[in-house]
Amino acid sequence: MSRIDLMELVRDKIKTLETYQVENQNEGIKLHANENPYPPPPKLLNKIFQQMDDLELNRYPDSDCSELKKVIANRTGASVEQIIIGNGSDELIQHLMQILCNEGETVAFPDPTFAMYSITAQCLGLNPASFPLNDNWDFDASSVLKILGKHQAKIVFISYPNNPTGNCFSEREIQQVIEQFKGIVVLDEAYYDFSEKTFLEQMEKHNNLVILRSLSKIGLAGLRVGYGIFPIILAEQVNKVRSPYNSNSISQWFASEVLSDFALVQNQIDSILEERARLMDELSKLSAVVAYPSNSNFILFQVAKDGEKVFNNLKANGTLLRNMGSHPRLKNCLRVTVGTKQENDQFLNQLRKATS
Repeated sequence: MSRIDLMELVRDKIKTLETYQVENQNEGIKLHANENPYPPPPKLLNKIFQQMDDLELNRYPDSDCSELKKVIANRTGASVEQIIIGNGSDELIQHLMQILCNEGETVAFPDPTFAMYSITAQCLGLNPASFPLNDNWDFDASSVLKILGKHQAKIVFISYPNNPTGNCFSEREIQQVIEQFKGIVVLDEAYYDFSEKTFLEQMEKHNNLVILRSLSKIGLAGLRVGYGIFPIILAEQVNKVRSPYNSNSISQWFASEVLSDFALVQNQIDSILEERARLMDELSKLSAVVAYPSNSNFILFQVAKDGEKVFNNLKANGTLLRNMGSHPRLKNCLRVTVGTKQENDQFLNQLRKATS
C-alpha cells in the first residue's frame, strides 16, 4: 500500500486559498446567486423537448460552436471570428490570464468585485492587485492608472455593472483607462441585459478591449454559457488553450434558440427590472437599511447592525441571501437577487421583522 503526504505535492499558493463558497438550501426561496427567478418560457422548453430526438448525444458537440457564434454575431454586430464561447464566462477569464500572463505577472481589478478574478489569478501563479472603490463604489482613472503602472499589470478586469455593488462605474473614468492603459482592459458585462450599458462599440477604436457576457443571469445558469468578444488576434490565441469541446450540444442549441427569439426572455427581464425598482422603493422606507443603487438584477444593502444575525434569521425562515460581511468594506452588507413578486414580498416581510 502506497502512502505519501499529498499536501506536500500541492503548490503553496493553492494551500493558502479559500474555497469559493456557494451556499444552498433545499427549501424556501433562493435569492443569493443572481439567477433569473423565472424558468425558460414554455415555448422554448417545448422546442428543446422536440429537438432532443434529433440531437446526437453520442457524438461530440460542435467544437467551434458555429451556429451559436452566428446568432451572437447577428445580435451584437461582432464578427464570428471575434467570438469565443465559454463554459460560463469564468472559463474565458482564466484563458485570458493563461495567454497573456507569465507566472508572477500582475492582473488588476477593483475592490470589492467578483471574487473569481483574484482566485483564478492566484491559481495560475499570478499576482492579483486591487484598487479601492470610493464611497460611491466608483473609481478615479488617474489613480487606477498609477496602480496599473506601478505593478506593470497585464490585464485589468472591470465588472460592468460591478458585482457585488450593483452599479456601473463612470463611463468617463473607464474610457480614460481604455485609452491610456498599455495592457488589456476586460469589460465583464455579465449583467448587460439589466443595465443595457456597454463598451462594445469602442472595440472598433481600441484593440486593447475585450467584452465578456453571460447567459447565466437571464435564465440559462444551469447550462453554463458565456461568450467573449475579442480582437481577432487574441481570439486566435485563446483558441489555442481552450478545450476542444468546452460547450455541450444542448447548451449550444438552447442558447441559440434563446438569443434568436429573445423577446420571450426580454419579457422576464422587464419584470425583473420592475421588481428591482419596487424593491429599491420598499427598502428605502426601512430606517435600519441602506440600499445601494443597482444597474443589475441584485441589490446590495447594509443593515444598521449585526448583518450576520439578519442573514441567519432570514435563512432560518426560508430566504437565502448572500452574506457579504466578510469583506472589510462590506460590514453588515447583504446582497439580494431580484426574485418574483411573491419571493420579493416574502423577503421584504422577513427583513422588516429581522431589522425592527
